[in-house]
Amino acid sequence: MTIYRVLGKKGRITIPYAIRKRIGFRYNDILSFTEQNDGSVVIKREKLCDNCIDIADEDSEDITLEDFLDSLSEEEQRDALIHLSLLWAEKQKVSF
Repeated sequence: MTIYRVLGKKGRITIPYAIRKRIGFRYNDILSFTEQNDGSVVIKREKLCDNCIDIADEDSEDITLEDFLDSLSEEEQRDALIHLSLLWAEKQKVSF
């Protein structure tokens, strides 16, 4: 699966929801970024202590797509629109 994101001018990017969900990344996780010799980057969730309580399950309430989109910043909404437009174009076999 390939998902595209636009890097913001402040160097920020949103990890796609599908990837966060599949890998298990959650709000307030500590992530490390390790550059590989081939120029790729490995992102890992880090564990800072062995006795930490997992409170992430408390956040597991249902949310609608509209609520999720409303919770995004304007830049994140723009990135989501670009991503969805690219997905739509791929499915429609549209070229830009």
